[in-house]
Order: sequence, then C-alpha cells, then structure tokens
Amino acid sequence: MGHTEDILNDIRAQIDAHPEPLAEARKRLELVRSSASGFKGAKRTYASGSLAQHTFIHPVGDGDGGLVLDRRVYPHLGPDGGGQTPRDIAAELCALLGPAVRKVYPNARCGTSKRGPKLTFGQPVDGQDPTVDLVVALTRRDGSGLWIPNLKQNRWEASDPEKHVELFTSGSLALRRTRRRIVRLLKAWNKQYSEPGFSSHNLTVWAWEFVTPGMGMAGGLQTVLNKAAARVASGSATLDPAGVSPNVRLLVSRDVAARRLRTAAGGVTRALASDSDRQAVQTALSTVFYNYLTDPSPRGLGARIAALRQPAPVSTATLGLGGAAVTLPPTRAFGDGTGQ
Repeated sequence: MGHTEDILNDIRAQIDAHPEPLAEARKRLELVRSSASGFKGAKRTYASGSLAQHTFIHPVGDGDGGLVLDRRVYPHLGPDGGGQTPRDIAAELCALLGPAVRKVYPNARCGTSKRGPKLTFGQPVDGQDPTVDLVVALTRRDGSGLWIPNLKQNRWEASDPEKHVELFTSGSLALRRTRRRIVRLLKAWNKQYSEPGFSSHNLTVWAWEFVTPGMGMAGGLQTVLNKAAARVASGSATLDPAGVSPNVRLLVSRDVAARRLRTAAGGVTRALASDSDRQAVQTALSTVFYNYLTDPSPRGLGARIAALRQPAPVSTATLGLGGAAVTLPPTRAFGDGTGQ
C-alpha cells in the first residue's frame, strides 16, 4: 500500500460514522417503516439514501426511507389520479407516525421535510440524535419509478429512489467497498466548504459512474474528481442514473464547482505522483482535506506561524489542531498591549 492510500485511510478513521449512532439510526428507520406499513393503502416501505448505501459519515444525520401507496386506493391523489397535491396525505401519515413512535421514544415529534414526514426523537446517542425522513410516494401509472412529494411547492415529482439504491449497491464486494469509501471521502471534502457545492446524491452518482472494478481507493478518487471536473467544465449534465428524475443539479455556479473539482483532483494527482514520499503525499492531500490534514512541510509550518502573528482570529483547522473547531483570538509575543 502506498502512502496516498495509507493517509486516505487515516482520514477515513476521522470521518467514518460512529457505530452506536449509526445503529440507532437504523433502528429508528425500521421503527418508522414498521409503523408506516399500517397506513391505509400501503404497498411497501423501503430504505434509501446514505443508510441503505452505507455511505454515512460522522456525525450521523437523517435516515431516509419511503412508504409507497397504491394510487388506486387514493384515486384523487397525484398526476395519475385526480391531481390532488401531497400536503394533506403527508399530514395524515404524520398523524399516524407521531403517536406510534412516541410509544418507544416519548420525546419524538413528527414534522415535515421537503419529501414527507420528518421524525425527531429528542434522545441523543453519543451526542447525536438521528432523525428519520419518510417519503410518502405513489406508484406511477406509466413509466418506472414513483411520484414523490415536493412539499415546499406542494406538487408531485417523478423519481426512483429504490432504483438508486439498487444501482449504488451493485457490483462485486470489492467494487462496492471501494465505491463506498470514495463516496465518504468525497462527502467529507465537500462539507469542508461553508457552502457545499454538491449534493450527496450528486457525489454518489459520480462514484457509481466513474469507479470501475480493479481501482483502488486513491486511484478511484483521482478518477472521479478528474472526470467530474471535466464534465462540469464542459457544461455537460449529470443524468439521473434511473432515467426518471431531471438532471442532477449543482449547488454552486458551474465555474466554482469546476474550480473546486480541479483543485481537489490536482491535489490527489500530486499525492499519487509522490506516493513513496509520505511528507510529500501529506502536503499534497492537505490541500484537498484541509480540515483533516496539516501540511508537514516547512512551508506549511511557516504558514501556521504566520497565521498566529496576524492581528485577527484564527481557526484551529488553520493551525492543524485536532478536536472541535474553534476560533482562537489574536496573540501577542508578550505583554497585553497596554505596556504593562
């Protein structure tokens, strides 16, 4: 194993979800799915998103799932029925889920997210309190996939979350494992920005498209970043792999997205080019995963000393310090500035 792979594994140790809250998120999602299965017209429930795809990173957030309703039981609902919008059916489902979940979690509450009921639990585990988002979905008369709510706009939209899970968890054991690790690294990289440029779904689609059998984690990460940068820079779209939803949307401008991807790809490429030199690898990867790695070179040390000399607050991440992120006040060489 080269130093690039080794240091990426060190980053994974920092970003991987902790077992206890991850298990709790699965338990909560199962409880909500089980409760929802008693709803009138329920055909099936499903798990989706990071839990189903095994790509959660720390801290554990929301567990996603869905309840599929038989549209024939609700002939007034949806584009294939009478056209009724989804807000009322989401509220009815919430009225069932809240009391059912409170039998196990007394502090639980049911509100709504963009796609349906959102359960909060008020019972942290390891400092984390995973929520559950349950999409209330309708079968489609024509075409594959489901009708799912957009409660912000009170309309139905076509999507295929079950197909996404099937695709993103397909392939050999080795391919699935490598792809999962790359997705987690991409998520951690993306979340370093105060305004992340890409949805988790977008990063997962790219990993599914660009990681092929035989790639290692480092080479696969380099490939995904390079190919994604080229696509975004060219103006080409990332298509829904299920062929149901609109194209995957960037969260920042195309220019900013392309620049971030190129910068990250360059860092990983430089690391792999110096794979036998651990310090050079860490220096290169510190430009990509700057919240997780410090630049060990004299240049990096000099930058940290210079930051401390500035008459402005400096973050612990800038100094390469571990632990929770905090901002440190400016320092002086001696004295308190009052001449005493």
